[in-house]
Amino acid sequence: MLRPVIAKGEEAVAKGAEAPASIRWAVASLSLSMLLSSLTNSSANVALPTLAQAFAASFQDVQWVVLAYLLAITTLIVSAGRLGDVTGRRRLLLAGFVLFTLASVLCGVAPSLWLLIAARAAQGLGAAIMMALSMAFVGETVPKANTGSAMGLLGATSAIGTALGPSLGGVLISGLSWRAVFLVNVPLGILTFFLARRYLPADRRTPKTERIGFDSVGTLLLALTLAAYALAMTIGRGSFGPLNIALLSAAVCGVGLFVLAETRAASPLIRLDIFRDPALSASLAMSALVSTVMMATLVVGPFYLARALGLDAALVGLVVSVGPLVAVLTGVPAGRIADRFGAQRMTILGLVGIALGSFILSITPATFGIPGYIAPSVVITAGYALFQTANNTAVMTDIPQDQRGVISGMLNLSRNLGLVTGASVMGAVFALASETADITAARPEAVATGMRITFAVAGALIVVALALAIGSRAVSARPSPR
Repeated sequence: MLRPVIAKGEEAVAKGAEAPASIRWAVASLSLSMLLSSLTNSSANVALPTLAQAFAASFQDVQWVVLAYLLAITTLIVSAGRLGDVTGRRRLLLAGFVLFTLASVLCGVAPSLWLLIAARAAQGLGAAIMMALSMAFVGETVPKANTGSAMGLLGATSAIGTALGPSLGGVLISGLSWRAVFLVNVPLGILTFFLARRYLPADRRTPKTERIGFDSVGTLLLALTLAAYALAMTIGRGSFGPLNIALLSAAVCGVGLFVLAETRAASPLIRLDIFRDPALSASLAMSALVSTVMMATLVVGPFYLARALGLDAALVGLVVSVGPLVAVLTGVPAGRIADRFGAQRMTILGLVGIALGSFILSITPATFGIPGYIAPSVVITAGYALFQTANNTAVMTDIPQDQRGVISGMLNLSRNLGLVTGASVMGAVFALASETADITAARPEAVATGMRITFAVAGALIVVALALAIGSRAVSARPSPR
């Protein structure tokens, strides 16, 4: 399944010009990088029940196998991008592949749960480097006119990893053991390393006098702030107690300290003046809002299908997998469309699709059954694929060479923060709208009502994102004062 998608993507990237084989293989290595980071995330979720049995641990304890990976990515992805800008993106990306592969080996041979969790955190650091720098490398490997096609291919392979992970993980666990879920990354990681080493362009050498420093204080403050926020949104499994409030307060204080540190740093991790660019600020905000809404399909969808429509677990999994499948099929075409008709225009069209699908779900009665859920879900996912590709293309096309890594990291961070926030906020909206403390015991009618209200809220959030998109486009279209 992967090879045809990569082949189509390479054809799209090379359309209009005969791309050298080196460019095609470079794009393939970047695509495999995105595949690995998403595959290991989605496949690990399937292993949690088996891990709880293998280590005689509680579900709350084994959840850290997933959380450690996500927290490492969320807290370190901007720093990884900036470090690539400072030290050389190719060098750091290769180190990321090595770290990810070695951590996968440690995960596969871990004798205890806590060593497995530590190895997953290391794996998350490798994935943070891979995710941030793969997008940054597109500008160095692909002609500007084909940036959208390359971004679409990266999005499609990431979606393949998300879609393939649960089924691959299930097969490996049943046929071999839970260790195979992590060890399968090793040959893929080695292959990706050698492709990237052979075909990615070398780092530019700069004289020592021109090299910029790395903002260690800002990096530490940002990591602690993001960790506090992510933990505030995930600890408690939906309840928001004193610990969550304390962590959220710490995150707010951390933002203030980070801003203060960046204004005083000689070489800041994030140049705060970039937020004066309305297009970039709007793109980051839209990415977070859209990811928040997309998380609703993962949080709310399974409960609605199981409780309101009465589907068994196998059928629920089949229906939910339609979303990632649509993302796989629409990723590369979305990139071609963005290249042909303009990234900003397609960003708005993608948002319209997400809003339309959300509002349709908010008025669809349960009597419409599975088709009534799948049809608007397809519209939402296709809109998301178009938005994500077009938005990433619009941001990354004209970024200065020394800022590509950090901006790519910020794009990925905004998406991750949206997913973390969506899991908590949209889950809380769903529970509140269903008028029950225990959603697993709610009446089918209550769950259906909760789903409709949740997607009405989701549609409203996308309307806010649309306003940002239209507003930033209007500002960008104004002639600059002489």
